[in-house]
Amino acid sequence: MVELKKEKKVEYLELIYDLIFVYIIGRNNSLLHHVQDGFVTQSNFFAYVLCTLAVIQIWNFTTFYINIYGRNGVRDHVFLFINMYLLYHMADGISVGWESSFYRFNIAWALILVNIGVQHLIELRNQKDAPWESLQLRRKADIIFAEAALVCVHMAVYTLTGVSVAYIPILFGIVATILSGSLNRMVPVDFAHLSERAMLYVVFTFGEMIISISSYFTGDITYSGIYFSTMGFLIVVGLLMSYGVLYNRIIDRETITHGTGYMMIHVFMIFALNNISVALGFMRDGEVDLLPKTVLLVGSMLLYFTFMFLTERYAKRKCAFTRKSALILCGIGVSFAALMLLFRELMYVNIAITVVYVYAVFFMLYRQAKSAETTL
Repeated sequence: MVELKKEKKVEYLELIYDLIFVYIIGRNNSLLHHVQDGFVTQSNFFAYVLCTLAVIQIWNFTTFYINIYGRNGVRDHVFLFINMYLLYHMADGISVGWESSFYRFNIAWALILVNIGVQHLIELRNQKDAPWESLQLRRKADIIFAEAALVCVHMAVYTLTGVSVAYIPILFGIVATILSGSLNRMVPVDFAHLSERAMLYVVFTFGEMIISISSYFTGDITYSGIYFSTMGFLIVVGLLMSYGVLYNRIIDRETITHGTGYMMIHVFMIFALNNISVALGFMRDGEVDLLPKTVLLVGSMLLYFTFMFLTERYAKRKCAFTRKSALILCGIGVSFAALMLLFRELMYVNIAITVVYVYAVFFMLYRQAKSAETTL
């Protein structure tokens, strides 16, 4: 087992690097703002899901590398700046007519993966006397280069058939990362740094959500406008506070872990938050059919809180949820889904139910953390 390293601080350039993902989140969410016959088109929704996962995956690969091997030196900075430049090209390739910018997006995607893979190979020179680190670097490089090759295969398939198979490299990256967890156990991450980076990405995602509800505050001041703007604001605040309690009071940042599970959980949490941002924007959009926008909001909320509670394995011992608490949370979630579908034609009731659900979960989290502190 390797010796634990000194705690790593989140560096200034890491924050700058993360900011470009805020821009990409906004570009990506715009794919769902074009509705046809009351529904988001299948091609736009498919592109939205794949673009979201591809971008989060890039951030995930980079964050792991910086956490374990980053030195905040010139080489690390150069590789980050190259990624940032290429990410702008990816972002420009995210549009409603994405077919016209297909090659720009995918070439940039493949080059970013190659860039990260090369970074792993170069680092091998500094790990000659560390067998587990060397093995991990080679394994990670193999995964990343293989995914880049699959992106190229995806481009070839699209050229020949007009069919996008972008899900293949994304699924490969997710599955390969999970399966490599056994090797990663021999090289624990700096969990304080990793959890802070994940928290910052979540905060940036909330920033996009705050922007998305700005539409609630436009137009003339009416009772309806005040009601929806208040409810929308309360939902965002409740979600923010729930994650705040989780990060500040429940997560044990001294946990010794390889971090794969924690980061995969956050991949889906961030994906769910993106969906919630879009769904909140849809709530007052009369062009979107009632059923799909209700299903999107319900599904996104349940996905977010489900993965949030999967972080329990990284919680302080006294903060672990009991079986009774888990059953109560499941009951609240099922009730929320049922009531939302039942009252889907009444947006006034719908948004109020969402507020009640968000704060019911928040108060359970808060009570759990407070109880643990009192016990300690």
